[in-house]
Amino acid sequence: MTTPEENTSTAAAKVTPVDDLVSTRHELAIGDETLKYTATTGRVVLRQEVLTEGKFDGHVPKAEVFLTAYTLDDADVSQRPVTFAFNGGPGSSSIWLHLGLLGPRRAVSGDVGELVPPPYGLEDNPETLLRHSDLVFIDPVSTGYSRAVEGEKPGEYHGFTRDLESVGEVIRLWTSRNGRWMSPKFLAGESYGTTRAAGLAAHLQDRYGMYLNGVMLISAVLEFATLDFTPGNDLPYALYLPSYAATAHYHGLIPDRELSDVLADAERYAAGRYPNALAQGNRLPDDYRAEVITRLASLTGLSEDYLDRVNLRIEHTRFFAELLRSRRQVVGRLDSRFTGWDADSAGEVSTDDPSFRAIIGPYTAALNQYVRAELEYHNDLPYEFLSSDAAKDWSFKEFESKHVTVADKLAEAMRANPHLKVHIASGYYDCATPYFATEHTVAGLQIPAELRDNIELRYYPAGHMMYVNEESRLRQSEDLATFIQNASNR
Repeated sequence: MTTPEENTSTAAAKVTPVDDLVSTRHELAIGDETLKYTATTGRVVLRQEVLTEGKFDGHVPKAEVFLTAYTLDDADVSQRPVTFAFNGGPGSSSIWLHLGLLGPRRAVSGDVGELVPPPYGLEDNPETLLRHSDLVFIDPVSTGYSRAVEGEKPGEYHGFTRDLESVGEVIRLWTSRNGRWMSPKFLAGESYGTTRAAGLAAHLQDRYGMYLNGVMLISAVLEFATLDFTPGNDLPYALYLPSYAATAHYHGLIPDRELSDVLADAERYAAGRYPNALAQGNRLPDDYRAEVITRLASLTGLSEDYLDRVNLRIEHTRFFAELLRSRRQVVGRLDSRFTGWDADSAGEVSTDDPSFRAIIGPYTAALNQYVRAELEYHNDLPYEFLSSDAAKDWSFKEFESKHVTVADKLAEAMRANPHLKVHIASGYYDCATPYFATEHTVAGLQIPAELRDNIELRYYPAGHMMYVNEESRLRQSEDLATFIQNASNR
C-alpha cells in the first residue's frame, strides 16, 4: 500500500516532460544517385537554470520544442554542413520551408491558375538542400507541436528576445548532442524568420561563441520602418512602388513593356523624384504634384483620381483592394499574382489574402499525413501552422518608441565574423516584404566596404513563398546549394 506522499511523487514523475524523438531511415532517388538519410522528429525539452534568492533550484523544464532533423547517413560530420531552418509570422511553424523548398519531401500545391484540388499530394523533392547540408527544422514555442510545459506561460516566449533565446538554445542543444560544433553551420529563415536569423547570428556568437558560415534570408524584413505604414513615415510608400508596378504589369495594366523595364523605371522613381515629392508635404508645387500623379498612374495601374484622393500615398492593403476593383477582385499580399474575392467589392481595404488561402490546405494536409505515416511521430495536439495567439501577443518591448530593426545585429555579426556570408532571396510579387525595401536595408548596413561582397541578392518571378512557382523553386534550390557549397569553407 502506497502512502499519499508516494502517490504525489509518482504523479509528479508521470508529468515530468521528456524528449519524445523518433528516428526513421529513408532513401531518396536522385537520378543515378540514392540519398540515404535518417529523419529524427519530435519534441525536445528546453530547460532553464533557475536561481531563487541566490540559490540554485535546478535545471527546470520550461518548454517542449518540436523539430525535424534530416542527417545524411555515414557522412563525415566535420565536413558536412548543417542548416537550421524556420519560418516567421511571428507565430508560424516551419512547415513552409520544410515542405515547400528545403526538405526531401514536398507538398503539391500548384500555382496561380493551376491550383491542386483537395485532398492534395506529397512527393519526393530531388532538389532538396539535404543533398548539400543536413537540415534541422525548428517550430518555435506555440507553433507546430511546440508548447510551454505544464505550469509555464506560453506568452513568455511570444516576444523578440525570448524567441531568440529559446530558438538559440535549441540550436545549441542539437549541435552539442549530435557532435556538430566543427560542422559548417547555417541559418535559413523566411519572413519574420529572417528577423530571427539576423538576431540569432549575433546572439549565437555572443552567448555561446558559435560562429556561423552563412545566413540565408528568404523574403527578408530586417528593418520594420521600411514596412510600417504609420503617420509621419513616408518610407514604405516609395519602397513598395516597384512591387506595385510588378503587380500591375502581371495583371495586364502596364501593357507592351517588359517586366525588367517596368521595374527599372519604378526603382528610379522610387529612389528619386517620388520620395522627394512626399517629403515636401504641403509645400509641393501644383505642377510637381500633377507630375507625380501621372507617373504613379503609369507605374501602378491606379487612376489619377484615386492617387490624387490618397494624397500620393498608396497604402498596401488599399492597393490590394483597389487595383482590380473594376474586375471585383482583390490581389494577394504574400503573392500578388494571386487574385480572389472579398465579401464587399467596394471595401476600402482587402480583408483576406487569396495567396495565403491558396496554400494553407495543401501544406497542412501534407504535414499532418507525412509526420505520422512516414516519420512515425504521433501527437494528438493540433499542428499549429500559424498560431494566432503568438501573433497577436507578440512583444517588441525592447524597441519601445523605436522601429524594430535587426540590421544592426546582422552588421555586428558580420563585423565580428568576416567569414559570415549572407544570401538574400526576394520575389518581385511579394507585397509583404518588398524587394526594394530589402535593398534599402542592405545598402544601409554598417559594415566595411570589404565585407560588401559577403552579401548576395537573388530575385525570382513569384511572391513571398517564391517556391510555389516551379521555375522559381528550381532556380532557388540551385542558388541555395551553390551558396552552401561556397560558404562552407571546405
